[in-house]
Amino acid sequence: MTLTDQIVTRSGVSLSVRPATEADEATLSAFFDAVSDEDRRFRFFAAGEHVSHEQLDPLLHADHFRSESFLGFDAASGELVASALLACDGRLDTGEIAVSIRSDYKGKGVGWALLDLLAREAQRRGVRRVISIESRDNHAAIELEREKGFVPEPFDGDPTLVVLSKTFR
Repeated sequence: MTLTDQIVTRSGVSLSVRPATEADEATLSAFFDAVSDEDRRFRFFAAGEHVSHEQLDPLLHADHFRSESFLGFDAASGELVASALLACDGRLDTGEIAVSIRSDYKGKGVGWALLDLLAREAQRRGVRRVISIESRDNHAAIELEREKGFVPEPFDGDPTLVVLSKTFR
């Protein structure tokens, strides 16, 4: 990925996507304040009204090799509309992904486009498999990931969660 990539969703929304930096903390905090309580709970597995500095820290301080945090801005308005994370294990065998989308941008292909971007980035880094850990209540994300070729499996030790995985050849 270049410093800033332009991607277009299947519905025609143009996004400027770039890695997050420490300077994005206030913007990212405001973004998550504007995300629904349910979506915040799905992303952080916590139901707080505000995402803490500690929760934002991994999104702002990626090492750009094993982890990368991407921000998606509407190219027309410049507003932050999505956050996407790739966090790989030490061997770069498995990468965990997570995506959050502003409510008014759901259903416009933003999730599809960012899942594709995360998959390309994982493959570029040599990752063999990507996973997403979802609440079983997050039906929209589970269905989207299944449509993108992810396979569901139980999450050991927590029946409220499911792991969706996609293996690259």
